[in-house]
Amino acid sequence: MTRITAALGTLLLPAAALVGLAAPANSAAADGPSATATFAKTSDWGGGYQGEWTVKNTGTTTIDGWTVEWDLPSTTTVGAYWDALITGSGTHYTAKNREYNGTIAPGASVTFGFVAAGDGAPAGCRLNGGACDGSSTDTPPSAPGQPVSTGVTADSVSLKWAAATDAKGIKNYDVYRGKDKVATVAKLAYTDTGLSADTEYTYTVVARNVNDRTGPASPAATFRTTKGGSDKPPSAPGTPQATAVTDTSVALKWTAAASDRGIKEYDVYRGTVKAATVAKLAYTDTGLTAGTDYTYTVVARDTAGQTGPASAPLTVRTTGGGGTPQPGAGAVKAGYFVQWGIYGRGYTVKSLDTTGAAAKLTHINYSFSNIDPNNLTCLNGVTKATGSNPQDPNQGDGAGDSWADYEKGFGAGESVDGVGDTWDQPLAGNFNQLKKLKAKYPRLKVLMSIGGWTYSKYFSDVARTDASRQKFVKSCIDMYIKGNLPVTNGRGGAGAAAGIFDGFDIDWEWPGSEGHAGNHVSKDDKANNTLLFAEFRRQLDALSGPDGRKYLLTAFTPADPAKLDAGWDITTKDGTPSVFDYMDYANVQGYDFHGSGSDNSWEPNRTGHQGNLYPDPKDPYTTRFSVEKTVGTYLDAGVDPRKVVLGLAFYGRGWQQVADGGANGAWQKANGAAPGQFPEEAGTRGYDNLLASVPGLKVYHDETAVATYGYTGDNGQWWTFDDAWSIGRKTAWIKSKSLGGAMIWEMSGDSGTLMTAVDNGLR
Repeated sequence: MTRITAALGTLLLPAAALVGLAAPANSAAADGPSATATFAKTSDWGGGYQGEWTVKNTGTTTIDGWTVEWDLPSTTTVGAYWDALITGSGTHYTAKNREYNGTIAPGASVTFGFVAAGDGAPAGCRLNGGACDGSSTDTPPSAPGQPVSTGVTADSVSLKWAAATDAKGIKNYDVYRGKDKVATVAKLAYTDTGLSADTEYTYTVVARNVNDRTGPASPAATFRTTKGGSDKPPSAPGTPQATAVTDTSVALKWTAAASDRGIKEYDVYRGTVKAATVAKLAYTDTGLTAGTDYTYTVVARDTAGQTGPASAPLTVRTTGGGGTPQPGAGAVKAGYFVQWGIYGRGYTVKSLDTTGAAAKLTHINYSFSNIDPNNLTCLNGVTKATGSNPQDPNQGDGAGDSWADYEKGFGAGESVDGVGDTWDQPLAGNFNQLKKLKAKYPRLKVLMSIGGWTYSKYFSDVARTDASRQKFVKSCIDMYIKGNLPVTNGRGGAGAAAGIFDGFDIDWEWPGSEGHAGNHVSKDDKANNTLLFAEFRRQLDALSGPDGRKYLLTAFTPADPAKLDAGWDITTKDGTPSVFDYMDYANVQGYDFHGSGSDNSWEPNRTGHQGNLYPDPKDPYTTRFSVEKTVGTYLDAGVDPRKVVLGLAFYGRGWQQVADGGANGAWQKANGAAPGQFPEEAGTRGYDNLLASVPGLKVYHDETAVATYGYTGDNGQWWTFDDAWSIGRKTAWIKSKSLGGAMIWEMSGDSGTLMTAVDNGLR
């Protein structure tokens, strides 16, 4: 999927000439402490340089956080960096403090740096929104999110909106009805009353910072009040009754709710998740797990869009399952199948069957669909290779492999059902094999995963506005749920892939923070990310229709708390939904804590566990990553444990020329990535390949950190990976925390040993 950060340890190189840039953390005036930022090139080799920023507190008040921004010429880009989280959008770069260096006492300073390709120096530096020399500058707040309605009556409209951002903090919001300011509020909601029935009203919202400076208005939103009469919401429907129960389904019925406006439809909830919206008084919930309890409630919606109270709950247990379910029963076991695995890895959809994985998995995430850089829609129908340079900001632009997806004909020996493809069938390739796999394993769900490390560049753009979100989601549903594939080389066409995909897995790496070189990043990504999930949920639920079919929505989410905070609103508060309120579950990154990338731009000089369950006391890094700490961040924020699915690695990361250090190479000095399974993937090997292809590898188990690693001896190779032992310990921990299950990146690394361990551990 991706590594956690591209940060390097601080390099000790000779200082060069200072660049005359400085900026205050806040102005020298009474509105906050003062500070400056200066930049120096510490090394210069013509085609690039190493630079260092120094942020100094020049005032008398402690600074509790800092953000440095600057511009570079288009010929110069930032690569590796350290002691800050640096993100880029075009030629503009933003650096934020890490958790260990955000506090600066009066007179003290902190430094951070980066490596640049090109010789252009930073310009237009700003520190926490101020100018360079410590002078007072106050930038306006950003625009709030577009207002949305939480309720409409004949004489009122209730509104809410996403927060604006400002370096000094937001004081309050002005709410405008047309050109008239109707209220100033400190919260993110307002109800406008005294309106006329059956009338349209347009609203915008303007933010004001603590210095009383206002910013631009939000996008406008128009709502129509109802036609009058009683504003009483619908009554509660009758308590649901189960009319039929099987191992995998529950059929429900209920008595009608009442409303003087008439009932339009009913929302059926399985626990806190809306399973369907139906117009009739019955619904059958499918795709369930045998021997498992499910609780249902029903909510009515009238023709004015008002919802009433929920019905009384009904709890039903599906049949089968061997009696009382144990912890882990019904657990998610989701595996990523990589599109390109059919080439050098020789791992086909049939391999999922022959290795026994398909019988054990509950979900397959097919990776990846790209984003069209011009139309900002889901992209397929092209056969264009991804660039070979991982630091190329345009590496994934327009790339895709429709040949692997649905054009390639598989012979009988490669086919799941033993029947070869013919030249004239509209659907072939991996998609057709997935269709055959689902026919053999009817309970298996398949999701299209969008994005990934290389294909996330344009997520910020598609999530930016309501119109762009609607367009993007509709294109993805048209292509993968409705199956309307572009026609290429005689394959594809309307409905060709219908029925294969059961939903989407969103793999945006990463909203609001550093990802692949060249990714577009915006300060509004965090709010827009939630709105993007809301739009997926809205359109998928609308597609469910009267039959109540449930379409899934999941995400790949980060281990790094800084990335989580920058881009993922995971806490539901004050009635405002979190991103988790719209998804079925998240595949939480439980690996890539440490590693050395193929271009040695990550952590080439020190070994480290990539997926340890517990913190390692011997870990020399300031941030001690662990599965326990990562998952705890989500649970402490109030995320439902059943929506947390822990990521496991079916591959290892390795270093070479590793000193023993009395610790069998753990946390020791190294000299770059070890040779990989493929020449372009130094430092990475699938689990089976790792054990078979690294001579003399001795496997060790760290009982304290619960981490598996292998070492070939002093100054040899050192590898970090999961095996059946560590997976057994992790799955037991998953059950002890009542988590949703486990995810695997990715399936081609294992011929059956690890998948069996996952399956046994989650029973």
